[in-house]
Amino acid sequence: MTKTDSKKTLPKPDTLEQSVGSWLVRSLILLAIVIFIGHMQGKQPSLRWFDSAERGSDAPLVMQGGDPYIRALMRTISASESNVRNPYSVLYGGDRIQDLSTHPDRCITIVNGPNMGNCTTAAGRYQFITTTWQAQAKRYHPAPGGFLFWQDYSFEPQYQDEVVYRWLSDSSAWGADIRQLLKRGQVNAVLKMLSGTWTSLGYGIEDNSMSDELPRIYQKVLQQELQSR
Repeated sequence: MTKTDSKKTLPKPDTLEQSVGSWLVRSLILLAIVIFIGHMQGKQPSLRWFDSAERGSDAPLVMQGGDPYIRALMRTISASESNVRNPYSVLYGGDRIQDLSTHPDRCITIVNGPNMGNCTTAAGRYQFITTTWQAQAKRYHPAPGGFLFWQDYSFEPQYQDEVVYRWLSDSSAWGADIRQLLKRGQVNAVLKMLSGTWTSLGYGIEDNSMSDELPRIYQKVLQQELQSR
């Protein structure tokens, strides 16, 4: 009677199945790395913005094309909201932001007016607060970024312009066709309509030294926009 080996022989692993599983894991890891790198490249800080010696309405739009009446209105809003050089990079109070890859979302204390003591995240040529930018960029931004279920929206000059242009051109957003009102010469009616959003337009709660000049400024920049078509 021979003595049997008390150790049991383990079955050999299925080498093909093991190879396929290992290849799948490596492929998923590689895919994740590629997606992550692409996402981070899109998030690199934007160190350049539109550089102009002109202030507010005198600074041309970065966005190319579009209706001259809406473009002139955008420049008029800028005259009241961001009457500075390089308005695309300005924060409330005059500080500057270099990274325009997203809205800066920096809350700065308001130093005068009816909201004195509160803070505001207003930024850029059109002084978007963070919540307004996120809401309107979600609807009108032409090139949203993001990863999986999370989206972000570049705040670079072209996109500031394009979001505002598309918003002002959307009659369903305002209950009126702003372009047609402007073509009929109803500039004051349009400024009043928009003053709930941009409160310095002459009918809002935060008028400034430019507010009374806006209809005249609009006519001036409209002629420039019409001539440049």
